[in-house]
Amino acid sequence: MSQPFDLCPDHPEPTKAKTTAPASLKKKRKVGESSTNTASVQHLRPGLVLLKGFVKPEDQVEIVRTCRQLGIGPGGFYRPNFKNGAKMKLWMMCLGKNWDPTTGFYGPTRPCDGAQVPAIPELGLHQDKDESGRSINQGLPIISISLGDTAEFLFGDTRDKDRATKINLESGDVLILGGRSRLLFHGISHVKPNTAPTWLKEETGLRPGRINLTFRQY
Repeated sequence: MSQPFDLCPDHPEPTKAKTTAPASLKKKRKVGESSTNTASVQHLRPGLVLLKGFVKPEDQVEIVRTCRQLGIGPGGFYRPNFKNGAKMKLWMMCLGKNWDPTTGFYGPTRPCDGAQVPAIPELGLHQDKDESGRSINQGLPIISISLGDTAEFLFGDTRDKDRATKINLESGDVLILGGRSRLLFHGISHVKPNTAPTWLKEETGLRPGRINLTFRQY
């Protein structure tokens, strides 16, 4: 049995009394690091909205800790397989329903190990179209929260990366894809090392890399 994937391997597990960030967290932020107190709204195109710095620092810390606890538990983080059997680079965990990247199907358990999906408390340019027809036809949005290192995000009307628009998704950013932008081709071109906020790494012991939380209605 493989060891659980721990997002914060060098950090002690938070006690029940330390489930929220300390009041001194704001003082720990270095001058020049992005503050989430003044989030800006960027309308990139109809239905595609970027909320810069929307998630407050203390909430980012709490989300990382929650993901860590879920990830090391039953049905936690695992590396999905490609159709040829090779494993993907990313570690994934689903809540509510499992999404199988090889089939595009949703279900209550993971086919790879039969694990029950916990209840809700390298990809190229792609479309998110495995949800129900009603969800897609109504343009119900996909909401993505970025934590950790900055990622370069691409989006466009085709799979052509050279013609895609590029933006940076930083820790605390929220991206909404809905309406006319619901089926945009999109993806991460690369993650920029050592760009996570210092205070987030100090408070959580987060590994290098990026956490992406995606919310969608099946």
